[in-house]
Amino acid sequence: PFPHQQIVQDIRKGMFNGIIAWDPSRISRNAGDLGSIVDLMDQGLLVEIRTHGQRFMNSPNEKFLLMILCSQAKLENDHKGENVKRGLRAKCEQGFRPGGSPIGYIHDKYADKGKKRILLDETRDPIVKQMFEKVAYEDASGRDLLELLNGIGFTTRTGNKIMLSGIYRMLKDT
Repeated sequence: PFPHQQIVQDIRKGMFNGIIAWDPSRISRNAGDLGSIVDLMDQGLLVEIRTHGQRFMNSPNEKFLLMILCSQAKLENDHKGENVKRGLRAKCEQGFRPGGSPIGYIHDKYADKGKKRILLDETRDPIVKQMFEKVAYEDASGRDLLELLNGIGFTTRTGNKIMLSGIYRMLKDT
């Protein structure tokens, strides 16, 4: 089970009756998780939750405050997701590729923020071009390409060998 589910199961078994967490936001990720924690308090199985600077016991006001703080954390988390999507969409609308650059390309890390372009990776680009030519003109398979790349010691920017799935992903990427 997920860590939250395991904690709930352990409290129900009577293994412990309290939770220590850095922040209330760490206790639950959604209303269902929070509801199961509050239910444990209602049943008297969970006596106390302590966070940095706060303490929640089985009283209506403290449970209410816990629920508000956890709900606020969920709202903030949901907003972060929306903001990331909006930022990626804006980047696309400006003509920039969001995320990392594909193999054979590198980001222009010296350009000003918002003006970074994707440039050809002079060491990997000729090899990637050769891969596409082998597929187009020689009907090479993904395994043929993998054998070629491993034979010449081709690696990703992080120094890892490329996997067969990575080759297929590269060939499908428009």
